[in-house]
Amino acid sequence: MKDYELFTRDTKAFIYGGQTAALQRMLDFDYMCRKDSPSVVALITPERGGYEKVFWGTHEIRVPRLRSIAEAVAQFPDADVMVNFASQRSAFDVTMEALATDTIRTIAVIAEGVPERQSRIMAATAKQRGKWIIGPATVGGVKAGAFKIGNAAGTMENIRMAKLYRPGSVGFVSVSGGLSNEAYNIIARNTDGLNEGIAIGGDAFPSSTLLDHLLRYEANPDIKLLVCLGEVGGTAEYEIAAAVKSGRIKKPLVMWVTGTCAKVLPGQVQFGHAGAKADSAQETADAKNQALRAAGVIVPNSFDDYHLRIHETYARLVQEGVITPAEDFEPPQIPLDYNQAIAEGRVRRPTHFVSTICDERGEVHNYAGVPIDEVIEQKYGIGGVIGLLWFKKDIPVHAREFLEMVIQIIADHGPAVSGAHNTIVAARAGKDLISSLVSGLLTIGPRFGGAVNGAAEHFLYGLRNGLSPREFVEAMKRKNVRIQGIGHRLHSLENPDERVEIMKNYAKTHFKRTELLDYALAVEQVTTKKKTNLILNVDGCIGVLLVDLLKEISFSDGEIDEMIAAGLFNALFVLGRSIGLMGHYFDQKRLGEPLYRHPLDDILYDVPKQPEKVG
Repeated sequence: MKDYELFTRDTKAFIYGGQTAALQRMLDFDYMCRKDSPSVVALITPERGGYEKVFWGTHEIRVPRLRSIAEAVAQFPDADVMVNFASQRSAFDVTMEALATDTIRTIAVIAEGVPERQSRIMAATAKQRGKWIIGPATVGGVKAGAFKIGNAAGTMENIRMAKLYRPGSVGFVSVSGGLSNEAYNIIARNTDGLNEGIAIGGDAFPSSTLLDHLLRYEANPDIKLLVCLGEVGGTAEYEIAAAVKSGRIKKPLVMWVTGTCAKVLPGQVQFGHAGAKADSAQETADAKNQALRAAGVIVPNSFDDYHLRIHETYARLVQEGVITPAEDFEPPQIPLDYNQAIAEGRVRRPTHFVSTICDERGEVHNYAGVPIDEVIEQKYGIGGVIGLLWFKKDIPVHAREFLEMVIQIIADHGPAVSGAHNTIVAARAGKDLISSLVSGLLTIGPRFGGAVNGAAEHFLYGLRNGLSPREFVEAMKRKNVRIQGIGHRLHSLENPDERVEIMKNYAKTHFKRTELLDYALAVEQVTTKKKTNLILNVDGCIGVLLVDLLKEISFSDGEIDEMIAAGLFNALFVLGRSIGLMGHYFDQKRLGEPLYRHPLDDILYDVPKQPEKVG
């Protein structure tokens, strides 16, 4: 990007604050400009993360919500613009944090009423770091055919009429955002259109000045004609006059300073902006217009013939061959939102579900982007399908085989465990397959099956906190928490669980690292000194090896924690055990077993002779 450029068609930006309407308008502008992708890569909203659903034309897309500037720049290092919608109370802090980053180069500060001292500090810091600030108290600006800041340029209809969907030859800058919208229309009607327009903001000390942007336009070979609107108050226009007189600005400049009516109004007049009042004769609109005219600027007699001077100057530049008028085209239509569009028959409706793991709309249903026929042909297997639908990853063969091994190992553990018992009782009561299966599945929890999740959590706690195995055991003991994944009723050091041995050997052979398994085995050496049956059991081995596997296939600690919190580890137990529970259901149906009634001699009846009297 050239020094004089703030935005291009490739510009990527953040919006600070939950300004979803501004986000949609920026994306609608991108779409109208026939860009390939949205300019806004993320909202920065400290109050919540997640994502925001918005439209790209008629299709919905997701824009992430990130909680901090640091997170945003780390995730999107190519984004160099931030539209800062923070309130006047926090606009300064947010802007200074953005200025301190290495990647954010241009910041638009929308808030009004930022204290003048803070504005001066922001401006000085930006200049020191070679960065740009537009504002405070601005709507921003627009790079025609390329990028739009927030709500700049008004409605989509105004943008279409002003031909802002493609670049022209005119560079425009003003103080006022409202007058900018009007000027864009004037420019479109009297030239080949705007190339770039900036509203520097109405506060008394904008962080970049009218002259700053005119000098950028002077350096930009695509801009042939400069147009500017000043206003009563301040002395910025005298800087422009001096730049024209000294030759720093050589391109034709058409400029008018608004507020000439102030002289016929009683007393000192304060116009809409903080800086729009004349404290001396030098700051009046008339004085500044006269100084500009004397310096060689093309100054109309009044705002009424502003458009005429623009048209005359443009026509002369075309005749001289300086400007080759830009070609026009019919931009894409931007759909109306649902409520507005129903009567006109142009409707876009937000979806109610989001699926990021599969799509059945094409000729071939796909899992995470892999067509089912390819899943079969490439022999992904159940493990590979789990990788696609649970992890959204094409996991390696050894990972697929491990997941299938786990499913086989935990498919059944006999009819006596609670899940199988409930399924059998429901089946013998005449219930259907689904009801019987659910009856068994509902028993899965901390005491049955849920130890897969719990083991992963417990051992991760010890490892991440740098606890030695003995310190970890003592810490859990002090908390009066039983270590999940440790202990077996039948197996011990002398009589190891063959299922655990199979998984350990497989992991040692195929996994790149087994950090959590090694930690769990070190804990086992401590616990078995107390009792030899306090070994790493099936649930514990599955839990720790799932963590090791997920790290190997590039999941972060945070993502693994989210999976554990969501119950994904227990899901593998649920999936595998469902096979066994359905087996018990079919077994009972084949046998034609009658209604189950628990034997009376297997119940302790400890009923008092009479109830306790109260009162």
